[in-house]
Amino acid sequence: MAYSLSAKSFIGALSSDQSSRFGSSPHSDLRSAVLQFSTSRRQSRSPTLEIKAVGSTYGNYFRVTTFGESHGGGVGCVVDGCPPRIPLSEADLQVDLDRRRPGQSRITTPRKETDTAHIYSGVAEGYTTGSPIMIKVPNTDQRGKDYSEMSMAYRPSHADATYDFKYGTRSVEGGGRSSARETIGRVAAGAVAKKILKAYSGTEVLAYVSQAHKVVLPEELVDHETLTLDQVESNIARCPDPEYAEKMIAAIDAVRVRGDSVGGVVTCIVRNLPRGLGSPVFDKLEAELAKAALSLPATKGFEFGSGFAGTFLTGSEHNDEFYMDEHGRVRTRTNRSGGIQGGISNGEIINMRIAFKPTSTISRKQNTVTRDKKETELIARGRHDPCVVPRAVPMVEASVALVLIDQLLAQYAQCQLFPINPEFQEPLQLPKLQQTGIPL
Repeated sequence: MAYSLSAKSFIGALSSDQSSRFGSSPHSDLRSAVLQFSTSRRQSRSPTLEIKAVGSTYGNYFRVTTFGESHGGGVGCVVDGCPPRIPLSEADLQVDLDRRRPGQSRITTPRKETDTAHIYSGVAEGYTTGSPIMIKVPNTDQRGKDYSEMSMAYRPSHADATYDFKYGTRSVEGGGRSSARETIGRVAAGAVAKKILKAYSGTEVLAYVSQAHKVVLPEELVDHETLTLDQVESNIARCPDPEYAEKMIAAIDAVRVRGDSVGGVVTCIVRNLPRGLGSPVFDKLEAELAKAALSLPATKGFEFGSGFAGTFLTGSEHNDEFYMDEHGRVRTRTNRSGGIQGGISNGEIINMRIAFKPTSTISRKQNTVTRDKKETELIARGRHDPCVVPRAVPMVEASVALVLIDQLLAQYAQCQLFPINPEFQEPLQLPKLQQTGIPL
């Protein structure tokens, strides 16, 4: 079988001469590329060429697609695969959206947005229907003029240049899809996922700031067994230890007044996750968590359990020894595995750490290059976080929750369809749903 490809017109990064052939706008009157197939054998049907859009959807069973740009009309998501009869309201989403919204404190971006969520489909009379849930949040405080310099020059370490390299064009205002406003859709969908996880198996996802610049919270100061959301939300740094929270705030303030930025680390834990979630080889649970976490803007590193520190130990020092608890369950005395072994959850607390770089858009002079390839200097304007980690906390929680709900549905479909082997397997613990408001 042979194939030939010809293109009557193929448009990449258009030059001014090329643009003129298609009218005043490079996006007007475009002639479609023609794909021609010739085969050596007779076929009853012509082959179909399908181009699949990539990069904006996550999940197999609980599928989330985010949409919108920083300075467009709004941002949001479509959630497909949500189980029916789950009580859901806009207020359920707003709690986490308020935690990630801009302008909430002096150590976040001063952009003022209410980030008010509106549910357009998939919910009737206060309950999910099983059909796609569309959630949208309007943009109300855009300032496109702040990006006039960035339309000509690339911000160092930002996605401006690589978007041009890939697409040949980009949305200048706010960075388009590379802006952290894209994560509104993830946080809204994550709020739905967290509600289902809590109702079905009592699973809790909690994140907090464990490092801001050079201020590192000692691990022993946080008890992951008893950590609460109130502790995390008790200060603007979202650090559960008050003393270290003040140190972090001071470190962020010190660079904010100089027009600079710093990075940090968000630690996330998962409690009461059923055993058996995840799969061997390519779809290991930690691999899925890493993908979701590292898809967040500004992320630079991911580790779980002992992480890189585990490389300094011997096997006898690192291994988590098993024992039988008072309920007859197999447990581990330590948790250097981070709640995951062989890519599958083992019932212990999952813990992971995600590193975030300093915000790349800063108001200090930097050397860069213009879109027409001339070296220049740039002082970026606009409203940006001096440190992203306080607002990244709900983003990390949402990303983790989206992985876990997808894995929970996968486990139920594959391994709970028929009676389990009670010698080794446990049911996906289902509490009394009357207490959660879910009708039976």
